[in-house]
Amino acid sequence: MALVRWQPFPEIDTLQRQMNSLFDNLMTTDGDRLNTTFAPPVEMQETPDAIHLKLEVPGLEPKDIDVQVSAEAVSISGERKEETKTEENGSKRTEFRYGSFRRVIPLPARVQNTDVQAESKNGILNLTLPKAEEERNKVVKVNIG
Repeated sequence: MALVRWQPFPEIDTLQRQMNSLFDNLMTTDGDRLNTTFAPPVEMQETPDAIHLKLEVPGLEPKDIDVQVSAEAVSISGERKEETKTEENGSKRTEFRYGSFRRVIPLPARVQNTDVQAESKNGILNLTLPKAEEERNKVVKVNIG
């Protein structure tokens, strides 16, 4: 039986090609748009009494969005269904994009999760999360050394 020297470089090249193919499938370009996994952008503002969240969820109906609030975090999940139609030189092109998302947003303070108010208007989901009573009255003395 002849000994064959192991050469790792062809295997590493194969692994690199497979990884590149995997990432190419996850991120593809469509004209000037880059298609990646959908996660709605969030804007957070904290006031003395509440935390206000704005989420950009264009094309989603309120029935397609699930919001769950704990004292320390907000979990938002939903499903996006998008259809794009174009017509050029007599030919039609239709694309469908479907995908679900889930985003967990940690909160900077504890909130009263039973009094959350939500409103959806023009693709923007507004959440008002009132702070828990102990957070509102919390005053911390700072010692200067």
